[in-house]
Amino acid sequence: MSGTAAVVRVLFVSDTHLGFDLPARPRLERRRRGPDFFANLERALEPALHGEADVVVHGGDLLYRSRVPAALVYRAVQPLLRVAEAGVPVLLVPGNHERSALPHPLLALHPRLHVFRAPETVLVERAGLRVALAGLPYLRDARSSFARALAATGYRDAPADARILCLHQCIEGATCGPPPGFTFRGGEDVVPARALPGDVAVVLCGHVHRHQVLRRDLSGRPLPAPVVYAGSVERTSFAEREETKGYVVATI
Repeated sequence: MSGTAAVVRVLFVSDTHLGFDLPARPRLERRRRGPDFFANLERALEPALHGEADVVVHGGDLLYRSRVPAALVYRAVQPLLRVAEAGVPVLLVPGNHERSALPHPLLALHPRLHVFRAPETVLVERAGLRVALAGLPYLRDARSSFARALAATGYRDAPADARILCLHQCIEGATCGPPPGFTFRGGEDVVPARALPGDVAVVLCGHVHRHQVLRRDLSGRPLPAPVVYAGSVERTSFAEREETKGYVVATI
């Protein structure tokens, strides 16, 4: 591109928890927060529908739990399918609330909607720039299995100009809860900072509901790559009452 740097704009949204406070047969008639979760996901996806994003990454926990009726899955994937129909690739990382797999996966079938059912890498090309997006489902034993799962994506072999890692994990140093908050340090499901790869442009991560960008480890040393948490699109507990909710656009 003469005189213009090639860029790929990645719209990153996570932890939408669709179905939260939305019972199929409510016992009490009262205002439900469930529709707010759907509305906020649709608001977050608007830039992609307006041509302001080249790829969408959903960082996991699309749904509020793993066992849900097919009708809820159908409704949940519709906003993502509309983006895919508009020509924008959508990549979905299954989270812990999906138990690392999307229920009723046939409802999400679309050539431009990709679910990371196993560690793998997807290539996206825009304006002559090739970006490899590596992703893996949520790992309950991340401390011991992360390095092996990362290698299984094969991202280093992808013919790409830039690489992105897409996760749904607790990363060492991430925080949650009211200030000063809880900092993730150990635990079998926590990815050690030293295990993060240094040959990716950014790590897009779901699971922690507070938006934050990690650039240093617990000792103050620079991380191999910045870790970006989009946070959730809506407050799922009183502990999140002061947190700003939204989405992230990363320009590669």
